[in-house]
Amino acid sequence: MTLLECTDLDAGYARSAPCVRDLNITVQAGEVVALLGPNGAGKTTLLMSLAGLLPGLGGSVSVSGTVLPSGKPRAAVRAGVVLVPDDRALFRRLTVEKNLRLAIRGRGRRAARESLEQVLQHFPALNPRLGVAAGQLSGGEQQMLAIARALLQRPRVLLIDELSMGLAPVVVQSILPVLRDVAASGTAVILVEQHVRLALEVSDRAIVLVHGQVRLTDDSSVLAHDLGRIEHAYLGGSD
Repeated sequence: MTLLECTDLDAGYARSAPCVRDLNITVQAGEVVALLGPNGAGKTTLLMSLAGLLPGLGGSVSVSGTVLPSGKPRAAVRAGVVLVPDDRALFRRLTVEKNLRLAIRGRGRRAARESLEQVLQHFPALNPRLGVAAGQLSGGEQQMLAIARALLQRPRVLLIDELSMGLAPVVVQSILPVLRDVAASGTAVILVEQHVRLALEVSDRAIVLVHGQVRLTDDSSVLAHDLGRIEHAYLGGSD
C-alpha cells in the first residue's frame, strides 16, 4: 500500500530556485527507503518539505491519498509525518524523561506510561538515563532519545536526517534494527544517510538524489552488490 507520495514536487527556500525539482517518489507502508546523494543534493530540503517545515514551490505531497497543505508542519504531524532532524532538536536542559513526556502530552496516565515503556524497549540504554539532562548525554544517546521521542508520536511516515552524524559505527549498528522493527509495524521510513553501506544494509530500496533530481533508484540488495552504479550517479550520470 502506498503511504507517501510526492508528485512533481518542487521544494526549496523563498526567493531562490528550487533545490528539489519535479520529484516523483512513492514509499510503501512497511518500507525503509534510503535517500542518498552528495552534499547539496537536496536531501534535507526534501525532508523538511515533507514535514511541512518548508512550503512546497510546486507539486504535492500526500499521505494515504490525502494531499497535505504546503508549509503546515502541524498538518503534517496530524497526518503522521514525523521528522528526526540532523540536529536532533532536543530540549537540552530537560531530562530524558521530560523530553519523552512532551511527545505524549494529552494522553491518559495509563496510556502515556504504556507508550513510554514500549518505546524504551527499543532503547534500553535510556532507562538508567531518564533523570539526566539531554545535553549531558553522549551523541549516541541523544540520537536514541530523538528517535524515541519521534516514535512516541506514532508516526505513519518517519523521516530521519543523517542518522549516523557524529556517531561511532558500533552505535549506529545498535540503532539500525530499531528502524526495521518500526517498518515491520507498517510505518514508512525515509532515511538520509551519508554512509552508503550502512544505509543499504537497513533499507529495502535506495534513491540517489543529485542536484534535486532522482538519478537512480533500485532495491538496496541489488545496489549493495554494485556500488559503482551509485558512484556513477553521484558523479552526475544516469542509470
